[in-house]
Amino acid sequence: MRISSRGDVDPFIVMDVMENARQAEASGRDIVHMEVGQPATGAPNAAIKALSSQMGRAPLGYTVSLGLPALRQRIAQLYKEWYNVDLSAERVVITAGSSAGFLLSFISLFDTGDNVAIGDPGYPSYRNILKSLGLNPVRIETGVDTRFQPVAKDLEQGNLQGLLVASPANPTGTMLGHDALKEIIDACAAKNISFISDEIYHGIDYGKRAVSALEISDDVYVINSFSKYFSMTGWRVGWMVVPQSHVRRIERLSQNLFICAPHASQIAALHAMDCSVELQGNRAVYARNREILMKGLPKAGFANFAPPDGAFYIYADVSDITDNSRELAAQILAEAGVAVTPGLDFDPIRGHQTLRFSYAGSSEDMIKAVDRLIEWHRKTL
Repeated sequence: MRISSRGDVDPFIVMDVMENARQAEASGRDIVHMEVGQPATGAPNAAIKALSSQMGRAPLGYTVSLGLPALRQRIAQLYKEWYNVDLSAERVVITAGSSAGFLLSFISLFDTGDNVAIGDPGYPSYRNILKSLGLNPVRIETGVDTRFQPVAKDLEQGNLQGLLVASPANPTGTMLGHDALKEIIDACAAKNISFISDEIYHGIDYGKRAVSALEISDDVYVINSFSKYFSMTGWRVGWMVVPQSHVRRIERLSQNLFICAPHASQIAALHAMDCSVELQGNRAVYARNREILMKGLPKAGFANFAPPDGAFYIYADVSDITDNSRELAAQILAEAGVAVTPGLDFDPIRGHQTLRFSYAGSSEDMIKAVDRLIEWHRKTL
């Protein structure tokens, strides 16, 4: 059967690590999971109770493609609470997770063959979704000097139609401050480059809060999700904010591609937004975990990393240990019982010398992981 080149995308290596860890657990081993960026906590309790109480009242059929009006309004209220931004609920679109938001954004903004810049290291699905749509991901090599974030001068390379920036970023956890974000948004506007802001880790920050692109401009696409701060990864519900003039085109695309986000997930998401005490308790755990790893990883031989501003990752340079991060990750899993992700997922060029450690689990697991890694380092390196 004939096949399309659109499917020729790279595998998501972290899923392979996850499967290897599962197999190790099936054989009876105790594994600490630091490979996947998934909160150990579930959806907020009040959200689950609210959904349970509604499920018996009426069938949960299709919603309108833009999403439940009450949820769109509550998200608009969130921008006032978090950023002091007055946002019309009409500009909010509910999506089937942030992945659907990226797909809708790329189709809405770009034509086949367009060039869209993304920072490396970065979330691998950006690159692979772009490729599957016949778009050209343009790699911006970032480093410690810019805290692994693109800067305005990076836009001078090539003929760009788009730029996607994540702050806080996966895998580094670094953020752009207001001035740096404004500089790059203004540079995009001057060059007629569409700007997409991935804000799915907002709410998980340490010290300074994350800045939304909507604090700077209305002429941007913003993508967010209930997966991370709201601990609802498997519910597959997120949102995007687009300029008013783009709402109808996104609605048409969403109607045809997805119909709507899951109705049940939208109900849970609506009530999750009022669970700030529980959610801030989760964030406090991430903050403790961050400190555990920042103190413990150097003792285990992983000292070269930029302290994360947000999210729940540490991205470590292991070039002093190996030139094959995939083999190193496999060795750590086999010998220490700790699952970590090789950097090749996030940077195909330099990722063979990096590892990502996720600290989205419990503090007890993070202490156990550090102890195991220190012992492994003592015996091995």
